[in-house]
Amino acid sequence: MAKIDTAKNGNGAHLGFEADLFKAADKLRGNMEPSDYKHVALGLIFLKYISDAFETKHRALLAEDAQAAEDKDEYLADNVFWVPKEARWSHLQANAKRPEIGTLIDDAMRAIEKDNESLKGVLPKDYARPALNKVMLGELIDLISGIALGEAGDKSRDILGRVYEYFLGQFAGAEGKRGGEFYTPRSVVRVLVEMLEPYSGRVYDPCCGSGGMFVQSEKFVQEHGGRIGDIAIYGQESNYTTWRLCKMNLAVRGIDADIRWNNEGSFHKDELRDLKADYILANPPFNISDWGGERLREDVRWSFGVPPVGNANYAWLQHIHHHLAPNGTAGVVLANGSMSSNQSGEGDIRKAMLEADVVDCMVALPGQLFYSTQIPACLWFLARNKNPGRGLRDRRGQVLFIDARQMGVLVDRTRRELTDAEIKKIADTYHAWRGEPDAGEYQDVSGFCKSATLEEIRKHGHVLTPGRYVGAAQQEDDGEPFEEKMARLAAQWREQRLEAARLDAAIEANLKELGYGG
Repeated sequence: MAKIDTAKNGNGAHLGFEADLFKAADKLRGNMEPSDYKHVALGLIFLKYISDAFETKHRALLAEDAQAAEDKDEYLADNVFWVPKEARWSHLQANAKRPEIGTLIDDAMRAIEKDNESLKGVLPKDYARPALNKVMLGELIDLISGIALGEAGDKSRDILGRVYEYFLGQFAGAEGKRGGEFYTPRSVVRVLVEMLEPYSGRVYDPCCGSGGMFVQSEKFVQEHGGRIGDIAIYGQESNYTTWRLCKMNLAVRGIDADIRWNNEGSFHKDELRDLKADYILANPPFNISDWGGERLREDVRWSFGVPPVGNANYAWLQHIHHHLAPNGTAGVVLANGSMSSNQSGEGDIRKAMLEADVVDCMVALPGQLFYSTQIPACLWFLARNKNPGRGLRDRRGQVLFIDARQMGVLVDRTRRELTDAEIKKIADTYHAWRGEPDAGEYQDVSGFCKSATLEEIRKHGHVLTPGRYVGAAQQEDDGEPFEEKMARLAAQWREQRLEAARLDAAIEANLKELGYGG
């Protein structure tokens, strides 16, 4: 089996091996729908991951004590899943070309679930179905066998984790609107994580999808010198299939988490009712109208007003605020309309939240960031306590507005991503405004950021659209004399008018030829 090249370039980034691997895997898909193929491919990547981790631990134990190598507890103590012989990747790879390979994979999944309580009901077990091409399955096993081949321990795990995460994003793009239900674009998650800085404590997501918020939070901790385990992770997801993806995504990353599932969701069956989190990161479904709000007219979570039955945006905001610890902070992705809507009492709830001083920062995002919608989105940052000490300044009575609508680069015809530099600029601005040590001095920047007082916000009717506060960006003087600039603009305007007239005449002539018009 050829080793898949995972070499890095000078700045530490991988040289696109994930993209090459996905192209090869996608070619094997044939006519299969991405939504079905997703579970086939991701399930096998997961199987390869836990088998590799097991084999690494198994070899290490054999070198010390052959008896210990057969003790399940030795593996559990090191956060490694126990993989029985018939479920190990080497066994599946050796039998990849056999017509019963689908049945062998299903048996492997069942055996792993039987021996690992935390994986019960999580793994896909329909590889033997007649509609699934067994030749394709064998070729996919061969392809995945080359991932992290020859890499040791942690590096192998990291590579497989990256592949799983990359595949999730690509499948989300292929599925379009449905894909957005389980995946938040990585650059949006990174803005939330870099701004909130979840170094240690309890991290919660009440609609956690495939777990991207948690993966990025753990990465942040590790990149800043912390350890996996410095944060405790809690989540809830109402879609069973998505919950399974999340459980596998976290397991591939070696992340221990308490992720609950029920089909009623966080509003109607709050599995973590007593949780008070230090950090909450969430991307709830936009403008959801069928959230069952009519059955929740009286609820302890609605401390700022009863949310409308026809839109869950302010239900999500209040659910999240309710679950914040005394010094907790939250970042929430919502549709832009949430910043200014006055329908069905939403304006009154927003006013109550502002007057209670729980809104910390608002960020307007560029369009085309999401797989599921072209609706522009914004980020709400909530804080239980704007004067917590701990080296942060007293921000009471103030809200930071950031307008990032002009940021981002197109990565394909329909989708945009924020660059590393742009994410850093947004996060650094917030950190400076909060008065964090070594963050530099905050300054308003026309067209980008503004620290507004509650009095200023009242004058705008408690509307939170950043564009109202940051003003227009300062234009650099291009040196062109005023008279010449006006003459040039006038000439451009005349040319546009002439072009419009020519177009109107051509349309009229075409219509006459077709028998329309006089």
